[in-house]
Amino acid sequence: MADLFEDYRLGPGWDEMFGEPSMPRPTYEALHATLQPLSSAELGIRAEVLARAFLDQGITFALKGVERPFPLDIVPRIIAAEEWRTVEVGVAQRIRALEAFLDDVYGAGQVLADGVVPRRIVVTSAHFHREAAGINPHNGVRIHVAGVDLIRDEQGTFRVLEDNVRVPSGVSYVMENRRAMAHVLPEVFAATRIQPVDSYPGQLLRALRAAAPVGVHEPTVVVLTPGVHNSAYFEHALLAREMGVELVEGRDLVCVGNEVAMRTTAGEQRVDVIYRRIDDEFLDPVHFRADSVIGCAGLLNAARAGRVTIANAVGNGVADDKLLYTYVPDLIRYYLNEEPILPNVETYRLDEDPDVLQHVLGRLDELVLKPVDGSGGAGIVIGSQATDEQLAAVRDRIEFDPRGWIAQREVALSMVPTLIGNRLRARHVDLRPFAVNDGENVWVLPGGLTRVALPEEPWWSTPARAAARRTPGC
Repeated sequence: MADLFEDYRLGPGWDEMFGEPSMPRPTYEALHATLQPLSSAELGIRAEVLARAFLDQGITFALKGVERPFPLDIVPRIIAAEEWRTVEVGVAQRIRALEAFLDDVYGAGQVLADGVVPRRIVVTSAHFHREAAGINPHNGVRIHVAGVDLIRDEQGTFRVLEDNVRVPSGVSYVMENRRAMAHVLPEVFAATRIQPVDSYPGQLLRALRAAAPVGVHEPTVVVLTPGVHNSAYFEHALLAREMGVELVEGRDLVCVGNEVAMRTTAGEQRVDVIYRRIDDEFLDPVHFRADSVIGCAGLLNAARAGRVTIANAVGNGVADDKLLYTYVPDLIRYYLNEEPILPNVETYRLDEDPDVLQHVLGRLDELVLKPVDGSGGAGIVIGSQATDEQLAAVRDRIEFDPRGWIAQREVALSMVPTLIGNRLRARHVDLRPFAVNDGENVWVLPGGLTRVALPEEPWWSTPARAAARRTPGC
């Protein structure tokens, strides 16, 4: 309607609602028709109801150590079924290739011998753990859960921004966002065939049970959390409750003779599968950080002995390395004999060719610079937004350690209408679909987590100031 979309401007990126000013794309026609009769005051009231519902349910996240209600934008993002199908098959393809890579790199190492990936890329990765060598899950799954971050470029093409196959988080917000949105904007759900997301806990439990050690037919599954102070504790508790399994901390587990058990009021009970939400370095003080009090000593030995399955597997982080990311298209061709369905963002490797390094160093103010072992936007420098001092500092760091950085072209991310004050404004977004691998199939949740950059600057520069919104396939 006029006041909501007053002065709505198409931004520099692909606008997902409008192909032309005031002309919604077919995917968004039902949502546009729903918003048209609403005044800004009416939409604001619905937004307040949505925020209050999240606050009352304790749906929170931690930012810089402060617990906050989870922000959810009132305007849903919609992706057409045929577009989502491309995302589904592309994400599944990527996970299958990374599974094969992890099995290979912690096993025979044929991909290294064949020179598809240089050996130095693997052995210098901060997340390659030799301690994981020889741990062979019986159903071959190391990536039980994955979150693949995508963006849409200036032409609306989905591209992979990065892979998350260690302990990806955020799926609980997708589930809760969808439930809340169905109540505050029921018109959209009535007019559009929205795919459900409430089957995720069942899919995850099925995958975890399928990963149980050999000979275990009724496995005991637990969710291992660092505790209530972790920023994703709400998600840990929700998934445990929805799956009907125990939520445990490291102090609740004991490992003796390569057998893992949890302490209960009825005594110790054997544990067969641990869905851990603890980073590798804190998981087992015998093999990693000896000062960790949130893990359990002996877990890795029990996994190597085939007495317990750790999901996701220890050592998966080597596949998250942003330098390894540049080789994933080659891994898809090598292992699957297929062409990549979802392209990467154009990326420069800085440690191979001195000419490439010098080319990047001469264009720092035009590129996005990323540390290869960073996550959640940490350490990223956006050249066009950086000061001379910041560019000089990142230049020194890149020259000192080219292996530790990649450079990418600055993409104008796609934009969606977002409620800013009492008007709808175009804002940049990304997308994290979630995949579950049970050893037979890679299932992709028909919806994902979108982060919205609230300022008008590109999302690259404002990850910590992003709001979340649910993203349906339809």
